[in-house]
Amino acid sequence: MEMSKAGEVGVNVGYNDKSKKVRVCDLVLRVLGLVFTLVAAVLLGVDKQTKVIGVKLVDTLPAINVPVSAKYHYLSAFVYFVVVNAIASGYAGISVAVAGVGNRRNRALASVVRVMDAIMVGLLFSACGATIALGLIGFHGNSHLRWQKVCNVFSRFCNQVAVASLFSLLGSLSFLLLLLLPALRAV
Repeated sequence: MEMSKAGEVGVNVGYNDKSKKVRVCDLVLRVLGLVFTLVAAVLLGVDKQTKVIGVKLVDTLPAINVPVSAKYHYLSAFVYFVVVNAIASGYAGISVAVAGVGNRRNRALASVVRVMDAIMVGLLFSACGATIALGLIGFHGNSHLRWQKVCNVFSRFCNQVAVASLFSLLGSLSFLLLLLLPALRAV
């Protein structure tokens, strides 16, 4: 605490600058988490591709052309990914509002926000893991289970899944950095 010329008690300027920087960093990370998870949810949520594939039923007959579609809701891991990213972006929007107008001295609210940040990190990393695992099977197949790769046929769909996964990972890292941010306050 410092005494001003008029005898008023003020707060140490260095502490305020550091605290203000941490609050700004907190707000920026929350906005980035919102943007990244929202983009990831939308990218995969609207992702679909239809191709016409020739299917041979009998070797002596010509192939039959069949339209085949790839949509996110055909695989439960992709549905989980979209739902988790939508939840995370909704939470990020609420937490941006709370961080923007919230009182930093409310320890109960700060604790709830930290717990929710940790839950978002876990959910986002699990959704990314499931989606990336399926994406790798789509790109490479699995010869042991005789699963054929499909990304050679649905390349645009698979590329959009990869980009959505990248955005979701960036959102996950934003929430992870939010968990590590209180360590900066202590330093």
